[in-house]
Amino acid sequence: MSHFSQRPKDVRTVGLVGARGYAGGELVALLARHPRLRLTRAASRQGVGGPLAATLAAAPADVFLEEMTPERVAAWPVDALVLALPNDLAAPFVAAVDALGGAGPVIVDLSADYRFTPGWAYGLPERGRAGIVGARRIANPGCYATGIQLGIGPALELLAGPPHAFGVSGYSGAGTTPSPRNDPARLRDSLIPYALTGHLHEREASHHLGREVHFTPHVAPFFRGISLTLALPLRGSIAAEALRERYAAAYAGEPLITVTAEVPEVRAAAGQHGVTIGGFAVGEAHAVVIVTLDNLLKGAATQALQNLNLALGAAEMLGIVDDQTTVG
Repeated sequence: MSHFSQRPKDVRTVGLVGARGYAGGELVALLARHPRLRLTRAASRQGVGGPLAATLAAAPADVFLEEMTPERVAAWPVDALVLALPNDLAAPFVAAVDALGGAGPVIVDLSADYRFTPGWAYGLPERGRAGIVGARRIANPGCYATGIQLGIGPALELLAGPPHAFGVSGYSGAGTTPSPRNDPARLRDSLIPYALTGHLHEREASHHLGREVHFTPHVAPFFRGISLTLALPLRGSIAAEALRERYAAAYAGEPLITVTAEVPEVRAAAGQHGVTIGGFAVGEAHAVVIVTLDNLLKGAATQALQNLNLALGAAEMLGIVDDQTTVG
């Protein structure tokens, strides 16, 4: 029996490291409406000592930004800890929590640092829900890797070779640290390709699908959202409608995945929690599938909340889908 079902009025506490980043800000907004989770501690490199609500209006008024040191964070009396940090920065915080011994809080890491680590659950619920339920250490998937895996997964048995993903993301995907990839002036009327081979999400998707994937990412002048065009080499023939039905059957009952015959547009994904898969087209020896999602939500914060719910014993969609008011 879960903690939530034992004590239905109980509220679990959450600490957030990296609270002022884009993904952290989205998670703060989601937690503000969650009936069973409450943000009680937050840390950031900037604004230390000030109220988080001064930056994020949805934040609880009594949460003040603390110094982002592993020892301080490890001492927080919270039920769950979310690390919303750039890659390669999570390990000291995890080590500090582990050094205290005991069960410690559930840790959800939004970076790539533990996505290949044995002992850490890989937090893509639609492809591995059972491994996340009750997990203490969860690696949140990358935004592109989420869309690639969900877009290729139902077709794995049909593939004759490595699929190719052509991805375009809004510039929020480049984070808040200034760079050419998040500079609206540099991006205006343009499209910037980057990491043309060996992108981290290429390796991540290949690893977790168990099948080689080729991926070429690009950044565009819109702020948020991802569009992926997936080219799938086929080892046999299949009609476009049969392919769509295959995906619909695979994701039947998944509230955050919509399968449609239409080509989904990235602007419709912005601000939405789910993934849309559509535009099914079949050529002589390959199929094309289009996937859209919001990189800051299903690609980061929404998925983190799914994982927190599953780890802590709540209904997975609690705080995400409005009519999901019961707990598991």
